[in-house]
Amino acid sequence: MNRLALLTATVAGLTVLGVAPAGAATTAQSATATVTSCGTMGLQAGLATRVCADITGNSVEIYGKVSLAGPPSPGSPAPAPKDLMTSVTSEIVGSGSPETRNSRVIFTATTIKVPGATTTVPCGSTIRGTFSVASFPWTANPVVHEVTISC
Repeated sequence: MNRLALLTATVAGLTVLGVAPAGAATTAQSATATVTSCGTMGLQAGLATRVCADITGNSVEIYGKVSLAGPPSPGSPAPAPKDLMTSVTSEIVGSGSPETRNSRVIFTATTIKVPGATTTVPCGSTIRGTFSVASFPWTANPVVHEVTISC
């Protein structure tokens, strides 16, 4: 069994048992495979949001996802587009300053990916991603996800 399959089975087992710590993950990957790790979902501006990390070797892309908080009621009209101010921040815990990307996006009814930064992270380091969404009259309520990079 390769390392990725073993890790996937272990994480799935811990998740089912409820043993995995909230918002934290340790990920092992090969130099060519990309592993996606996402934090817990949070509500911001009436929408479901989460921050994710795509990990390839020691390169990490932090980004946010915005989706509907639940399915629309049967027979209801399509949701009105929302103008969102977003912020994606990534930082290597304990070193350097965070890198932040702010953007304005229009959300309709389909899940969108809000790009952040791609960073090269030293092996054994932990990277923290933060994603916040604001839309009048709602203020941001950031979601956070940390991933430890093992090479």
